[in-house]
Amino acid sequence: MRKLIPALLLCAAAPAAPPQRIVSTAPSLTETLFALGLGPRVVGVTEFCRYPAEAARKPKIGTFLEPDFERILEQRPDLVLVVRNPVRLAERLSQLGLRAVEIPQDTVAEILASIRQIGRLAGAGPRARALTASIERDLDDVRRRAEKLPRKKVLFLVGRSPGTLQGMVGVGPGTFIDELIRMAGGVNVLAGSPMAYPRVSVEQILAADPDVILDMGDFAHHEGKPLETPQQFRSVWAPYRSLRAVRGNQVRQVSAEALIRPGPRVAQGARLCLELIHGAAGR
Repeated sequence: MRKLIPALLLCAAAPAAPPQRIVSTAPSLTETLFALGLGPRVVGVTEFCRYPAEAARKPKIGTFLEPDFERILEQRPDLVLVVRNPVRLAERLSQLGLRAVEIPQDTVAEILASIRQIGRLAGAGPRARALTASIERDLDDVRRRAEKLPRKKVLFLVGRSPGTLQGMVGVGPGTFIDELIRMAGGVNVLAGSPMAYPRVSVEQILAADPDVILDMGDFAHHEGKPLETPQQFRSVWAPYRSLRAVRGNQVRQVSAEALIRPGPRVAQGARLCLELIHGAAGR
């Protein structure tokens, strides 16, 4: 019996095998898994997971806010990754007997920590540390370049009704996009909002009179591209010549998902923000 005790202790201390069947419930988590070389282990993604191209070919398990629990169970995952959400997804998955881990990604610091956390969970710790170190270097480069440029007032719209300035949703404080704006030399005109993603009115925009307007239009659809043509986009803003950004041709139609994905492309998003805010000077 005494000889068995050390062996039993060794077994108890042995680390669990890395998960081999992983389901992702958010595009940012999917991108992180692929960036860490874990794509072959991914057995389920959302309808909105389009990057990289291999991710789009994985089995679909519904959407972030409306996951299909039956499809998730069909994939027999040994790990389900979840971001913070209002539908208590991690709790509901745990009740089904699945191992579900919630990964915070609201800020740049949390994004970097999430990459390292996923690396630890999946046995890819060294690669995760190398990836975050590379991202941090790229973010520092954006900060250094922005310091040499004049600061500009920026409005960032992440959603609105196509063809009209109705149903507008902007970027407020406490978000990673707000951090990217500031990192790129911008002053977020919605920084004083009590909400992370507040509703925005035309009156608010007229009062703030931003130097630059970054407008994603309606991105809440599967194709992930603007629903308006460039001409339609310009016609939406043309009536508001009293706005500094409109007069100066500084209203940008944004179509890059890297700007709204809190994952490994965050440095790419910061560089895009620098270029969109400062034009040629930011390239």
